[in-house]
Amino acid sequence: MDATFEITLQVVLTVIAGIGAQVLADYFKVPGIVFLLLLGIGLGSDGLDLLHPNLLGDGLEVIVSLSVALILFEGGLTLELRDLGRVSGSLRNLVTVGTLITLLGGGMAAHWLAEFPWPIAFLYAALVVVTGPTVITPLLKHVRVDRQVSVLLEGEGVLIDPVGAILAVLVLDVILNGDADPLGVLVGLTLRLGVGALIGAAGGWLLGVFLKRADFLSDDLKNLVVLAGLWGLFGLAQAIRSESGLMAAVVAGIVLGSSALPQERLLRRFKSQLTVLAVSVLFILLAADLSLASLVALGWGGLFTVLVLMVVVRPINIWVCTWNSPLNWRQKLFMGWIAPRGIVSASVASLFSILLTERGINGGDAIKALVFLTIIVTVFLQGLTAKSVVQWLGIESTAATGVLLVGSNPLSRLIARLFQERGESAVIVDTDSEACQEAEREGLKVFQSSALDTKVLDEAGLASIGTFLAMTNNGEVNLVLAQRAMEEFNPPRTLAIFPSDPQTEDSTNSAKVQQAFIPDFPLKTWNQYLRDREVKLGETLLKETGFAFQKAHLQALIRSGELLPLLKEREQQLQVIAANETWQPGDRIFYLLHAPKPKLLKRLSGANSSQTLTLEKLPEVEEVAIPAAVLDPPMETANTES
Repeated sequence: MDATFEITLQVVLTVIAGIGAQVLADYFKVPGIVFLLLLGIGLGSDGLDLLHPNLLGDGLEVIVSLSVALILFEGGLTLELRDLGRVSGSLRNLVTVGTLITLLGGGMAAHWLAEFPWPIAFLYAALVVVTGPTVITPLLKHVRVDRQVSVLLEGEGVLIDPVGAILAVLVLDVILNGDADPLGVLVGLTLRLGVGALIGAAGGWLLGVFLKRADFLSDDLKNLVVLAGLWGLFGLAQAIRSESGLMAAVVAGIVLGSSALPQERLLRRFKSQLTVLAVSVLFILLAADLSLASLVALGWGGLFTVLVLMVVVRPINIWVCTWNSPLNWRQKLFMGWIAPRGIVSASVASLFSILLTERGINGGDAIKALVFLTIIVTVFLQGLTAKSVVQWLGIESTAATGVLLVGSNPLSRLIARLFQERGESAVIVDTDSEACQEAEREGLKVFQSSALDTKVLDEAGLASIGTFLAMTNNGEVNLVLAQRAMEEFNPPRTLAIFPSDPQTEDSTNSAKVQQAFIPDFPLKTWNQYLRDREVKLGETLLKETGFAFQKAHLQALIRSGELLPLLKEREQQLQVIAANETWQPGDRIFYLLHAPKPKLLKRLSGANSSQTLTLEKLPEVEEVAIPAAVLDPPMETANTES
């Protein structure tokens, strides 16, 4: 077979297997590395013998280097600096003191349990001080844990990767050159980190300035400019000081991410997609090159080394580094359990194995095998048990409550008062001064500003609020605002009032923004109903018995334009109703009823009180009191329990 065609076939098979593994991981809701490892080993020489990474030769090292730089850049780009500021002390300790603890503890475990010589044992420890965003971030997406804990774990994963990689290179230099001067090692580490940070900061700032001023460039071309700039900075840092490129990539991502670029969400999505591809390709290639015989040869000593790293070294690391933090013992215990290793450990270990073998130094294959064993055990044990551990410790993050509404109009103010009446936070953001003053007169918290300003949204508390709802009179603007809020804060529920088929540049992400209330909702019409006091506020409990009948009656009124569902209360949580909402027995539905002839309807219903209205259209009616404080200006209230 032609050599070129064989290499092409290897690359194609790698990409197909990598993306296929990610699809399976998304379907089964587990970290992607689980299926990447399984498929990589299964397609390698110890499996179906279809993948042979050695055919790539020196190209494998190039792919690994550029891909890891891209992965770390994307990690830095997505770091939330405002959240990191709250845990900066603990994070600093984890990246410095924590690295030293893991290096010493891991080295001693590898020497005494796996019987590695001291230099090889510390090289292994240096390789596994890192955790990595490629395994931490997907894991935390499936586990609802306290925000402070998740931010600390994500920050550690991004910032410790270059530190660990550079430390591993220094330890390797000591092994290859026999230079064991501790001061020299420390100076080398500091110099590499400093050079990388300086180049990354300067390059990231220049990239940000260029992108803000380059209005002549299309968004797609800007994304490619960033990719070229990233690899250019990586190459420059490597040329000035070897192994400083990874630090440059991280810092460039952090600086560029804080530059408030006009199309930052598109850049983040592009880099996220490239990162998924890079991770998929790397793990498949590296896992395919793994020898299962080398794993078995480690024996029980290798397994015990990994277990000591997990249940002894990591907990000590966390307790020391978070000694003065506000974290409680349950949060610390969870962090002590969660430290899966990822792509940086695997890639650097694979390269070191080749270098040691070329120099005739024993231990290269053993180090690679022990690193991969660490990855396999930590990913499978910690990744698959994380949710159960969170539930057992009782540190699941409570569902975020409250609502942030964009647009101060009669309907948004009514919704805000409903949330406030139930003790939940409600904030309105609007640029119109008169509309803001109206909200203030009604006792509502309001910010007069643009909802595109993330600083205002942060000050308004969107990071801890459960629902973002954009309901201005412009549907396309609502959709853009909702997408922006989702990219920056990712609230649990993001809704907006927008046309069913919006003509936007970002139709893919629009699918993640839910339509509020009903499809093609006529906001102006219902606001006018409120101004003319032609509506009544009501609530109804959907019962198990007769649920289908109740639901059909309500939906008939919705289709006729007489009834507007606003909110639902499920498991004591109040939520804005989405157009695609699936109602369940036990839901309490809050709604507005258009009643242009209230007196006639009262006579037909036989109601005597001016504050209640019984609707014969809704079956099994039972009156329920709604506090009058919610209604301002006063309106008649329809209270039904159907």
